[in-house]
Amino acid sequence: MPDSSSPSLFSQDWWLDAVAPGAWNAATVKENGRIIARMPYVIRRHRRFTLLDMPSLTPHLGPWLASLPGKYATRLSREHQLLNELIDQLPPFDFFSQRFHFSVTNWLPFYWRGFEQTTFYTYTIPDLSDLDEVWDGFRPNIKRAIRRAREQVTVRDDLGLETFWRLNQMTFHRQRMEPPYALDFLRRIDAACAQRNQRRILFAQDAQGQVHATLYLVWDDRAAYYLMGGNDPDRQTSGAPSLLMWEAIRFAATVTRSFDFEGSMIPGVERFFRSFGAQQTPYFRVTRVNSLAFRVRQDLRSWRRIIRKP
Repeated sequence: MPDSSSPSLFSQDWWLDAVAPGAWNAATVKENGRIIARMPYVIRRHRRFTLLDMPSLTPHLGPWLASLPGKYATRLSREHQLLNELIDQLPPFDFFSQRFHFSVTNWLPFYWRGFEQTTFYTYTIPDLSDLDEVWDGFRPNIKRAIRRAREQVTVRDDLGLETFWRLNQMTFHRQRMEPPYALDFLRRIDAACAQRNQRRILFAQDAQGQVHATLYLVWDDRAAYYLMGGNDPDRQTSGAPSLLMWEAIRFAATVTRSFDFEGSMIPGVERFFRSFGAQQTPYFRVTRVNSLAFRVRQDLRSWRRIIRKP
């Protein structure tokens, strides 16, 4: 498991207090008073089932291990031991589901304990130290969109959370979906991030005052993360989303080391992220079902979705 100096912001106490107040805990292993392994989890009750799953707007949780000394075989053996200790501390549950950060490459102890794994993908720019090189990696259509947008809109960061929310809602409504979070929930996250100076909201606005697109960026000492976005469906040809992404990348280079698009498995979104020259990066979704009744319920829901498809 690659060394990382500290858990990402999504595993920090303050983030979990914002996205799951009073509903989270963490398995921890200490050595000489220092935490050397940690795995937060969120407890949710659904009917008679106990779920350990992901809160909204939290791309990943999963285990974090401090840097371990010794030869590779020794470190791997210690990793197995620590991960088993974390698993042992999980409370009883009917269903477990977490997306691990892509730096977690060893899920073998979870497999041995009856968990299952599905590989997903994000897209990352691992090194922001040379922005000219980053720009050179963009596909021509993205560069053209950015140049076109610069002629039509101005990028600013002072239009407020409510303006962001309005554009963000438009994106969901265009897909005939309701946003999976409420404005009050978003306000709580925004306040926690703003207090620590770990977020920036960008807007693309034209000369008539119309906002074409918006982007919400958060970061820690390892990466900046594209958390949310939105755009006006009546103004999709200006190239504003591409410009905002480039401005987010440029800003990220001033505060951290890499950029994580928090990639999507949706073809159109994946194609957009890939066009920025980002690297396809696999990560694990790890699950376990302990309740036969819950498994039957999930299977029935899956079959209903299949039957309803045209």
